[in-house]
Amino acid sequence: MTISYLPAGPADDVLYELWEGEEEALAVAAAAGSRAAEWIRSLPGAPSPCPVGAWLAGELPKAIEAATSSLDPGDCDRMGLEGEMVDGTGGVDDGIRSSLTAVPCAVQDARWLTPDQQIRLVAVASLITGAVRLLAEDPGAAITTGELSRMWALVDHAVA
Repeated sequence: MTISYLPAGPADDVLYELWEGEEEALAVAAAAGSRAAEWIRSLPGAPSPCPVGAWLAGELPKAIEAATSSLDPGDCDRMGLEGEMVDGTGGVDDGIRSSLTAVPCAVQDARWLTPDQQIRLVAVASLITGAVRLLAEDPGAAITTGELSRMWALVDHAVA
């Protein structure tokens, strides 16, 4: 659990100051997401039309690009108006997170892909999901210690 030092209240009332290196970290994330999405689009297509093939060719790369380009350190775990803990989303909506978490199950139906390609897809989705959660739980540490940068380097390794 993260302790947020942002004042409680509506988002409009909160003055958000950028973390040192935040803009660069978010640019690196977006670039890594674009490379990962491009790699997924370059994978062989299904030999015949099928739902998983269409999803891998279209929705998944879009979800990866959307996730990595919409990261928001200000959407972190915090105290709500009533003093309750509110889980941050890191700027990534439920639909995108759902697409990313479906990869380990869906990839099993992509039998035309090699096991190497399948595990790399799982690694990419897992790393991006983890980066989103890391950013939501402790944005300061994720950005200033280089933890996010390391995750994007791993994504790049998975798609190389």
